[in-house]
Amino acid sequence: MSLILSLLLASFFINGILLIPFIHIVYKMKFERQKQKTKDAFNIPTPIFDALHKLKAGTPLGGGLLLVITTTFLFFLSFPILYYFWIPITSVYTNIGSEIKILIFTFISFSFIGLYDDIKKVFFGTGEKFFGMRLRHKLILEVILASVAAFWLYSELKIDIIHIPFLGVVNLGIFYIPFAAFVIVSFANAYNITDGLDGLASGVLFIALCAFWVISHAILDTPIALFIAAWLGGLIAFLYFNVYPARIFLGDVGALSFGATFAIIGLLLGKVFSLIIIGGFFVIEVTSSFLQLVSKKYRGKKLMRVAPFHLWLQERGWLESTVVFRAWLASIVLSLLGLWLAFLS
Repeated sequence: MSLILSLLLASFFINGILLIPFIHIVYKMKFERQKQKTKDAFNIPTPIFDALHKLKAGTPLGGGLLLVITTTFLFFLSFPILYYFWIPITSVYTNIGSEIKILIFTFISFSFIGLYDDIKKVFFGTGEKFFGMRLRHKLILEVILASVAAFWLYSELKIDIIHIPFLGVVNLGIFYIPFAAFVIVSFANAYNITDGLDGLASGVLFIALCAFWVISHAILDTPIALFIAAWLGGLIAFLYFNVYPARIFLGDVGALSFGATFAIIGLLLGKVFSLIIIGGFFVIEVTSSFLQLVSKKYRGKKLMRVAPFHLWLQERGWLESTVVFRAWLASIVLSLLGLWLAFLS
């Protein structure tokens, strides 16, 4: 535990030092949120969103890129240190290499999709019909990458069951692959949707990851515990610059990567039901957006004046800081509930 805490602190200090010049670099590159009128998945203008978020234009993007790089580097650096001090590496899986491969593959590959989307938005977004990648193209790439990770979970780690508290174990067999892929894609987009207010998504993720950190430590899964520690340290440093008024945003490069990897950790820990509870705020956000899109398409009118949920609260008069702080509180309660359910099994 002392080494894991050392890794968290090292990650915090390293990211804290690097974020200052990184912000200056992306600012000089004008890699920043652009002033434009945004549109939804059906290319329909979103005037309420534009009005509430117009002051965020000009804030640098891409903080997620730095966190992906530093977290990956520190994660791999921790293994030779463990070997040097003769600290055993334990896991619930016999094939630790595959566990690490799936974790890092998801973390990095989804960041590539997000980085391309960010570049398209920043440098080519204002002159095109669609701002950034088209939704269908992004989803196709996400499904492909998620399916690869899900296939490895099934074929290499032999995961094909889910545990539902109070009901027992459900064996999905080969159908575990589409189920896991759906979970990964859902959380990737849920995080991306949630990442709309200063400190909102990163703060909720920090709290949720703490819950998974407790679970990984309890079942003695060293790779996941180390990875979460390196990730948490970076999130603390990033939140210092991301809380209101934000000096930098994650961008899609961080949002898609973080959401997908959060889901992978839940799947690797075998706590799918707890994943849904611990990440409950993300679930609320993506569900509200999905229902809004379905209502527009099939009913020809909105279900709510605006979506997702955090934007609806803003539109009703909640201050941005109020929405964020109460979302953090809700995440604490959901994480405790998820932990309780996790340890029931």
